[in-house]
This record gives sequence, structure tokens and C-alpha cells, in this order.
Amino acid sequence: MSRLTAWWRAHARQVAWAVGAIVLASSPWWARAVASRLSYFRLRQVEIVGLRYASPDVVRLRLRPDTTMSVWDDLDEMERRIMGHVQIRDVTVRRRLPSTIVVTVDENEPVALVADSAALRAYDGAGRRLPIDPSVTPVDAPVIWQRDTTLLRLLADLRVRVPRLYARLSDARRLGDGGGERRDELLFHFAGLRVRCMVDVTPERLAEIFPVEADLARRGARAAELDLRFRDQVIARLQ
Repeated sequence: MSRLTAWWRAHARQVAWAVGAIVLASSPWWARAVASRLSYFRLRQVEIVGLRYASPDVVRLRLRPDTTMSVWDDLDEMERRIMGHVQIRDVTVRRRLPSTIVVTVDENEPVALVADSAALRAYDGAGRRLPIDPSVTPVDAPVIWQRDTTLLRLLADLRVRVPRLYARLSDARRLGDGGGERRDELLFHFAGLRVRCMVDVTPERLAEIFPVEADLARRGARAAELDLRFRDQVIARLQ
């Protein structure tokens, strides 16, 4: 028996399914409608990929699977149902014949934990409170002391553009909450280093602390605080 013949015998069923899926997917709507009535294509399994914070039940409740559903039902409608949840940023639903739907989810991730009188609440970069309980699901994000959409957007940008600096951030706050400081100033704590800056600071400006730290280390010194409030300057207050 040749290798080609042996491979074909071993994979003939998978090839047949692949060809059948292509034929049905490209067939007129009425052909798929006929296929959806066949018990062979009844939905028997839902696989969910990509969830980190939300429970799979969130997706299943939105999808509302039951024994009457077929894998040939409208996938766009399934995606619309799932997208209605605040935790879901994007979703793709695809078929795996004969009886499985695969749901791939991209979540809205928390960028900060906001402290209130009762507990820590998870928020995303758009300022939305996410249905995540940090006491149940660990959230590796800095703490801020009130819901501040400007600060939340900055943290979201920092996580994307300078992730190694975001990873060092333990907490951040807007100054001026009773201490006499200006409300357009921010204070960050990066693993023991305080950084003062203006509220319009960019992630790239914050990243300027790296060469400053490296230069101080070469001199055998270490900063307790870096001040970025003044244009084109980084003022270091040494320990």
C-alpha cells in the first residue's frame, strides 16, 4: 500500500467533512435551510475559547443553546446576542461540523481597580465597571482611588504602549483631593518609585523614567521620586 493510499484511508472522513462544509457554506440559503432541519446537524456542543474573567455561563446564557438549534442557524445572530454583555469586546462564532459551535471571545479587560467604601471594583479603559469580583477572580491591575475616566484612559494606553512600565504600577491618583495640590496633577507609584506628572502626560513621557533610572544606577544612586511636571525635564529626588 502506498503512503498516499494509507493517508487517504486514514483521513478520508475528515476530508469528506471539509468538502461537505465548503459545499454547504457556499450553497444557496435554501440548501443550508434544508440542512438545518436534519437531526445530524443539531447543536450538541458549544466550545468557548478566550475567556479569562467572565464565566462561560455568561456566553451560554446569551447564546441560549437548546436541542432545537442547528449548527446551520444564523451565526451573525448568535454573535449579536453575545456582544450585548459589557464584558465582551468582540466575538466570533464558527461551525465545526457536524454538531459543534466554537465561540471565540475577546474580553474587555480591567485596567484598574477602583476603591470605594465597600470593596475594589474593576474598570476598563472606557470607564465602565466590569462584572468581575476581584475577591474571586484575581485581577493584576493598579488601584486608583476614584473613578476617573481620564486616568483610566491613560492606564489603558500605558498598558498597550509601555507594558513593562504598567506592570510596575501599584497605584495612581489625581492630586488635589484636600491636600492643596492642583487637580491637573497625577501621582503614580511604580514599585517604590513615586512619579509626579501632569494629567495630560503620555505613556512615552512616562517611559522617560527608564533612562533616568539607568543613569542613576550607573552613579550608584536611586531616586525616591521623579518629577515630570516640567516640559523636557525630569527632576530626581534621591533617596
